[in-house]
Amino acid sequence: MSKASPQQIPVVVLAGFLGSGKTTLLNHLLHRSGGTRIGAIVNDFGSIEIDAMAVAGQLGDSTVALGNGCLCCAVDASELDVYLEKLTRPVNDVHAIDVIVIEASGIAEPQELVRMVLASDNPRIVYGGLIEVVDTAEFDATREKHPEVERHLGIADLVVVNKGDRVGPDERERVLGAVRAAAGRAAVVSASYGRIDPALLFDCRPTGERIGQLSFDDLHRHDDGVEDDDQGSRAAHDTHLHAAYDSVAFSSEVPMDPRRLIAFLDSRPEGLYRIKGYVDFGAGDTGNRYAVHAVGRFLRFYPEPWPSDEERLTQLVLIGSGIDPTDLGKQLDAAKSDAPHTVDEQGMWGVLRYVQDKGEAEEVADYVDPQADLAPDPLPRS
Repeated sequence: MSKASPQQIPVVVLAGFLGSGKTTLLNHLLHRSGGTRIGAIVNDFGSIEIDAMAVAGQLGDSTVALGNGCLCCAVDASELDVYLEKLTRPVNDVHAIDVIVIEASGIAEPQELVRMVLASDNPRIVYGGLIEVVDTAEFDATREKHPEVERHLGIADLVVVNKGDRVGPDERERVLGAVRAAAGRAAVVSASYGRIDPALLFDCRPTGERIGQLSFDDLHRHDDGVEDDDQGSRAAHDTHLHAAYDSVAFSSEVPMDPRRLIAFLDSRPEGLYRIKGYVDFGAGDTGNRYAVHAVGRFLRFYPEPWPSDEERLTQLVLIGSGIDPTDLGKQLDAAKSDAPHTVDEQGMWGVLRYVQDKGEAEEVADYVDPQADLAPDPLPRS
């Protein structure tokens, strides 16, 4: 996912039951990273680290393999910090990687992994969201054998309903409907062979021959081939990876009203998975712009000094599945300030609730409780 601050690296938790396609999805992201440097913590449940070997060939020294145990049981937050420290340690004051993916074992408790990331003492990371992978063909059997899948879906930020090619259209739609009902506010996308657009998770760095951020069209042009499936056959696939979601680009020369923007963010609709960019609050804070990083229900602002050579604008990108881009644009327009030169100190308090504080880790339990009240509170979420 997008880096919300130059000093922090997003940590994405990739979970799902055995055989759902997590390693396939991770390897797809590695092949389609667009230059983004990905580090991985791969947790196999067993003494032979098969998944780690499959990923390590792509990552080399940027892989940490944890075998013969389940990460959420085998280590605590302080031990996870050791691995995060290894991956995030700067080289000559420059980060060696842009995003970290923790691939959990097929029997891990995703909520425990989220707790561990949010409770980390590593100042160089930021929580990047929980992705839950579902096997379309085995969904009913998995839910019957492991009813906790309902709870896992309920706390996810993004659900990838994978292996959609293995069932007919009617069955695929039925499973998608069941997953959406269980997932609640999460974005839900259908995929085959784990092929989702990397732009859902992180910003793709430009390659050497290109200047500027890759567009969605650039991304899907890179995926114009076919790959072997796990049966060894070759199959054509839909190259338009971004077809399952929409994006909204918003820019405003008028500063945003802090109360209105927070009201929008606290009530953002189902399926709005990712928000990134910068906000100008005008007289609310003339010295700083506010980088915003939101994934699922997680929300955080980072005040930083305005660059002297940049125009003061609010610039946001919103990405989601099943969202209404036109309506979101209207809501953001309505969040512009009517009095951009008037200070609203109490309004800025609402923004400052989502600036990281040292008490955040003590309250992470509420974040991963699917029954938690979604009304505004001091937690960095909606």
